Amino acid sequence: MIPPLIQSDDPVALFGGGEASMADVEAVQALARHFVAADGGAALTVQAGVALDAVIGDFDSVSADVLAHIPLERQHHIAEQDSTDFDKALRHISAPIVLAVGFLGGRVDHQLGCLSVLARYPERACILLGQDEIVMLCPPRLDLPTLPGDVVSLVPLAPVQGTSIGLRWPIDGLQFDPIERIGTSNEAEGPVSLTMKQPTMILIAPRRCLKPVTQALVQALPDARWPARAARCITPPQS
Repeated sequence: MIPPLIQSDDPVALFGGGEASMADVEAVQALARHFVAADGGAALTVQAGVALDAVIGDFDSVSADVLAHIPLERQHHIAEQDSTDFDKALRHISAPIVLAVGFLGGRVDHQLGCLSVLARYPERACILLGQDEIVMLCPPRLDLPTLPGDVVSLVPLAPVQGTSIGLRWPIDGLQFDPIERIGTSNEAEGPVSLTMKQPTMILIAPRRCLKPVTQALVQALPDARWPARAARCITPPQS
């Protein structure tokens, strides 16, 4: 395995080139200690005055003017075209949680690609920040500080089973499947606790859960985190 470019015991913020606001940037700045851009996401960080630890990607969507603001030793070019910039960046970050801004909204194919990447690297916990929601791969167990009436959606990428406490429609005993059964628009009756048997369930929860979920994942014990999948061939960055 290639050593990570960014290694941290604290949350890392990752910026993409999709839809994002200054409020999104401020939300993750309040929680993260290190900041990384995936290719064109560097433009957002330059606009916001965020000092980057790294920009990672194939550099096909970041301008020379933007790169001029980033020290050369922090620019990590990965030329291969078989993966997205989100994939290239996430697989080179080792942290208890990555907070990703600018990866939801905009093109649907990009959003679907991000969900695939979340499942490809289950050991690299990552929260995608949307306008009103957070999106993540549900860990083996997680407590959500939801309120009565909050929407909690569960979208399987592959067959998966789990349990729940606090959902209006419990999921215990259900076999989720992306074709046969999904779990959109469930409803919290208060705080919700979830467990999952496989790392293939996408969880969508209210945006105000960002901070407590981030803190929970930073403090999570090893058995509350997914292990890495089988080793893959990873192209080393060309700085």
